Amino acid sequence: MANTSTTGAAGEHYVMCQLLRRGLIAALAPTGVPNADIIVTDEIGDKLCAVQVKTRLKPGSDKGWHMSVKHERIISPNIYYCFVGFETQPPGCWIMPSDVVADVLKRSHAHWLAQPGKNGQAHKENDMRRLCESYDHENFLPEFSLGWLDPYKDRWDLLEAATKE
Repeated sequence: MANTSTTGAAGEHYVMCQLLRRGLIAALAPTGVPNADIIVTDEIGDKLCAVQVKTRLKPGSDKGWHMSVKHERIISPNIYYCFVGFETQPPGCWIMPSDVVADVLKRSHAHWLAQPGKNGQAHKENDMRRLCESYDHENFLPEFSLGWLDPYKDRWDLLEAATKE
């Protein structure tokens, strides 16, 4: 059974493979870079974008990816997320701009806080967030029902466009 470090590395290498196959110049960011796992650029290094990779081996009960409160504040036209799911072959990959991810995390967490928890008790604020394929499991926002992620599936063109003029 893989641990979280090897699962994360596998996701990063999968994304790197997909970018390189498409002729993009991509490299793993140094360990510890806060908001980027991969740096992607054009041929002359004029246009850059950063990619943060989130990976799961198999979906949990909510079919989501672990995130944190910091991801609500990462908003840049040059930062993208790749959400990799190794539960299928070939793996699924959803590519999303950071502003979309931040908005979904903020709205879904605020909605979760407003809903009663077990035995009707209020949920407590915490730093954990989940980006889910669907928020139907908790009667969440209808715009994030099953299928809301579909427009981002295999959208490698978003990263290609971010590195072109």
